[in-house]
Amino acid sequence: MVDLVLGDDHVIFVDALVATLPRHGCHVVGTAHDVAGVVEAVREHQPDVCLLDRYFGDDDGLDAIGEILNAGGRTRLLVLTADGDVRGMRDALAKGAAGYVHKMCGLSVLAGAIRGVMDGEAVVELAASRAPRLAGTTDALRLASHLTARERQCLRLLVDGAHTMAMAKQLGVAPTTVRTHVQSVLTKLGVHSRLEAASFAIRHGLLDDERMLVAG
Repeated sequence: MVDLVLGDDHVIFVDALVATLPRHGCHVVGTAHDVAGVVEAVREHQPDVCLLDRYFGDDDGLDAIGEILNAGGRTRLLVLTADGDVRGMRDALAKGAAGYVHKMCGLSVLAGAIRGVMDGEAVVELAASRAPRLAGTTDALRLASHLTARERQCLRLLVDGAHTMAMAKQLGVAPTTVRTHVQSVLTKLGVHSRLEAASFAIRHGLLDDERMLVAG
């Protein structure tokens, strides 16, 4: 069983997870409904994984990631979110979160994400994602190898959350050219939206400079 601390300010959501996660090999050892409570629960229980809500009222849970990880020592942190904010996803992973999962992905996806972070993976699951379930990162790099240098620049900007006009300005091209490049990125990666492309790139480490070099 994986020991969990669950931090979320939606009581019904918390109660539902407490009741159902044991069927998926998880034991909720503590719960909290505010950021300070999450830190204290992690310090007390030293769980394997902390499930952290993105927002607690006006507080952004991402701001507490460092404190929570320091309190837990070996605890891995998985952010639960109700939005598809690409910048938030990047910030969470940069601050040390092991994963970023949309609440609408469902219980089976959440359970799989918990297993993934326990195995040392960086897990990103967004509600709208229809990205192909590949055998692994090797296959993702194979797809990325078909991207041109300009398409890779566009993919990086997508992960940064840039919109078409901002991308056009930074790349020094027309917005119509950007749209053409982005559509090519989506086609080559086998995804259906900019959000899926960003999620796919982060999940498989496609933005890592060394990997992108290998992919090319």
